[in-house]
Amino acid sequence: MALPRSDTRTALRRQNDVEEVVGQQRGPADSPHRSQVLTTNVGLQIPAGLTFENWENTGRKLSGIINSSSWWLGDWLIYGKDHYSDRYERGIRAVGLRYQTLRNYAWVSRRFAIDRRRASLSFQHHAEVASLSIAEQEHWLDQCEAHEWSTKQLRKAVRLAQENEIAGEDQDTEPTQRLAVPIGRMRRWHSAASHAGIDLEEWVLVTLDSAAEEILAR
Repeated sequence: MALPRSDTRTALRRQNDVEEVVGQQRGPADSPHRSQVLTTNVGLQIPAGLTFENWENTGRKLSGIINSSSWWLGDWLIYGKDHYSDRYERGIRAVGLRYQTLRNYAWVSRRFAIDRRRASLSFQHHAEVASLSIAEQEHWLDQCEAHEWSTKQLRKAVRLAQENEIAGEDQDTEPTQRLAVPIGRMRRWHSAASHAGIDLEEWVLVTLDSAAEEILAR
């Protein structure tokens, strides 16, 4: 999946951000002029005396990298499924990534072409509305940008709108049936949702939609 020129430039700028965050610290160990943060596989090495501005700037860059990585991993899995249908699961195991988490990322990525992804909003903002129609997605993302909503505010607004819509419809429908779920299975679902970085209700919807899409596409 080749990136458009503009997205290639964005990726290069993001790579520069990574290199700056991971840059080598200069000066002796006790130098008060060290201002760069080193990343390791198990944490951050933050120099003593780091200014608030540099600390804040590092947080912004790390947040941007994390948000972008969700899109990157989603696109990566889509490419693997489209080009290596008989081998892509082996590739996932080889790099040690969780398939369910990747599948959630890929499902959201498929729902949003690159030119519809909002750089000003997080991956999670997009995930919150991924199950909606394109027109509804655009409406809610517009609202997020206009009002600077958090994902929690977006979720609440969408849920309220859906409840109001249901309340206005005729009630000539079958009553909602409850599904009995063993507590052990519920705990596993909670754990999976936590690993995916989303709440349980959204994880259930994303997982079911993803499974349905995969089965119907066969």
